Amino acid sequence: MTAGIIIIAIIAIVGLWFVSTQRSLVQLDENCKNALSQIQVQLNSRWDALLALAKTASQYAKHESETLINVINARRQAPATTAEAVNEQQGELTQVMGRLMAIGEAYPDLKANDLFLKTMDSVNSYEENVRLSRMVYNDTATKMNRAVRMWPSSIVAGMLHFTEKEYLKTDKEEKQEMPDLFPQN
Repeated sequence: MTAGIIIIAIIAIVGLWFVSTQRSLVQLDENCKNALSQIQVQLNSRWDALLALAKTASQYAKHESETLINVINARRQAPATTAEAVNEQQGELTQVMGRLMAIGEAYPDLKANDLFLKTMDSVNSYEENVRLSRMVYNDTATKMNRAVRMWPSSIVAGMLHFTEKEYLKTDKEEKQEMPDLFPQN
């Protein structure tokens, strides 16, 4: 009888541990999804600001701006729901930003335009928000990856098909691609 109680207690403890670990993994997985969603919100805001910037530039460079507006509108329709898609979209944002800066350099009147400058400030503000959101995602992904890889939670993660999350590019990698928005002469 005592051995039966001990076995039932051990089974109950293992069962409670399994449920607790599963709940923790679900919470971490949802936190990762939420962080990616927050990044998407910030990227959409940045695309909107770039669209406003391109429309402002269209008064100076009509053909180039129309092309950029079409690219921006197409990209705004494709949500970044994975770390790989966020990294890809960041690269495209950098390219569009570089092209807009080239237009600004070619037309000094545009670069001095108040609307252009205010919109550029909002683009920079959204970029900072994206950077912070990316940090939150990578921190959350680290917690998830630890839980998925560390024993004994790795047992539950494997049984329930939880997998490691991909990290977003680091600021260092991003800075190498990012154009200088206001170069010093």
